[in-house]
Amino acid sequence: MIVEDYIYQKIDKPLFHLIGETADELGLETYVVGGFVRDLFLARPSKDIDVVSVGRGIELAEAVAKHLKGSHLSVFARFGTAQVKYKGTEIEFVGARRESYSPDSRKPVVEDGSLQEDQERRDFTINALAICLNKDRFGELLDPFDGLKDMDNLTIRTPLDPDITFSDDPLRMMRAIRFASQLGFFIQPDTFAAIARNAHRIEIISGERIITELNKILLSPKPSIGLELFELSGLMALVFPELLALKGADTRDGIGHKDNLTHTYKVVDNLAKAIRATRPLEDNDLWLLWSALVHDIGKPRTKKYDARLGWTFHNHEYIGAKMLHKIFKRLKLPLDGKLKYVRKLVELHMRPAALVDEGVTDSAVRRLLFDAGDDLEDLMMLVEADITSKNPQRVRKYLDNYVLVRKKLKDIEEKDRIRNFQPPIDGLLIMETFGIGPCHEVGFIKETIKNAILDGLIPNEYEPAYTLMLEEAHKLGLSPKKESSN
Repeated sequence: MIVEDYIYQKIDKPLFHLIGETADELGLETYVVGGFVRDLFLARPSKDIDVVSVGRGIELAEAVAKHLKGSHLSVFARFGTAQVKYKGTEIEFVGARRESYSPDSRKPVVEDGSLQEDQERRDFTINALAICLNKDRFGELLDPFDGLKDMDNLTIRTPLDPDITFSDDPLRMMRAIRFASQLGFFIQPDTFAAIARNAHRIEIISGERIITELNKILLSPKPSIGLELFELSGLMALVFPELLALKGADTRDGIGHKDNLTHTYKVVDNLAKAIRATRPLEDNDLWLLWSALVHDIGKPRTKKYDARLGWTFHNHEYIGAKMLHKIFKRLKLPLDGKLKYVRKLVELHMRPAALVDEGVTDSAVRRLLFDAGDDLEDLMMLVEADITSKNPQRVRKYLDNYVLVRKKLKDIEEKDRIRNFQPPIDGLLIMETFGIGPCHEVGFIKETIKNAILDGLIPNEYEPAYTLMLEEAHKLGLSPKKESSN
């Protein structure tokens, strides 16, 4: 009774009554299903509503849209679905259906079916609940696979044989892991064993769809839950072998190093926690989390043992940055500014630690300011998340060091205005002054001026930069076209 009252309270809204009344007029059994129902019980916000009718889903959508002034109807006849957008809510309409699959494709043969068959085709029991919208049964819950009980037990389980479920649509393996990560649920042991057995089937799924799920794992409150399941299932080895290569810790002469994959999980978790403590999730935070996931990706290629120094990973940040274009391209990740951003953070993530030393020069600070630009705060969040020691005192020491680094960066920035600076002398002025076209000499003079400013040899001002331009040009055998006052 408590459940029925709760459901009625949640769906006792004009929109749901309208859909139910319209369905009654058409003589259609109609239900709200899937993620909306799941999130209703989990008290999670949801603006996407899936509606299933036993037959004529498109017809129902068209009729509902006529009753909703200001709504927008989209019909996808090929797929037998329709969408109604109304006041920020998206309602998907489809007729109940059953599916059958061929072994070499995840695209099913779809036929009209019963509500039971529609529920059977759902990926997990928690997504197979249905609530009736017809007037005489309004609010009635249909839960043939005990999805509500699974939610109470924090369990992810397939409605039918998991081997068949995952073989038919291998993307469901990634979805199971994603839901576990998002919701903090456990994957039922038989279900997880089936994922491991069917992991190879992921090869028929497009990279774009896999990455969509991996991105959602990274954006979950504790990404390591999903990342560890991704690894243990065997899917990581197939989808992201460069990440799995971080796993393991070698020992030689009694000297070992940390497991860099476990370390990576901790860094991603630390960063996810820091972001949420600072601000609501923003669009770019996904790529900040990606930078944490791949920040040590170059370590397996740079690992060496030195009898004096122990295990070293020299230049792993530069090697890792160079690896990213190939990785992003294969994983169907964007190759635009997002790749550039991740590559920059990976390449720079060792630099702030070098600024801790009291003897560090202002030049080194200026160069980091220049190289990081507007991404300096994100870089500092990444390097602070990179502290994963189990010793609280050591963690505090490192964090205190970064407080000092932040102060140095702030002081130099205020004094020299270096971040994102544009040298006061550009290539056009050089070419006009000396009557030359684009050439090596122009680039050389620009670079000399930039380095002189970063090294503190001249201030970031026009007059000294102009003087240095004339001096460097003279060394190259260049003379001004004419006497000009600056």
